[in-house]
Amino acid sequence: MAKQLELQGRQYWILSEPEGAGWKAWVVEVKPGGSQETIGIDATAETRGQADDAAERKLRRLLQSY
Repeated sequence: MAKQLELQGRQYWILSEPEGAGWKAWVVEVKPGGSQETIGIDATAETRGQADDAAERKLRRLLQSY
């Protein structure tokens, strides 16, 4: 399951999977036409929700710097 976000007119997915005793989440930008690009943001946490939220916060901070 992926969390979808639309920020600044762009489409992003936050994907996550179990890693060790916790979860790892990373961000993918969905380009026009359906291609995808991993943008280098990832986060780990004890739960899936915490990892997803941390990755989303990192993405929002990155976008604010532009």
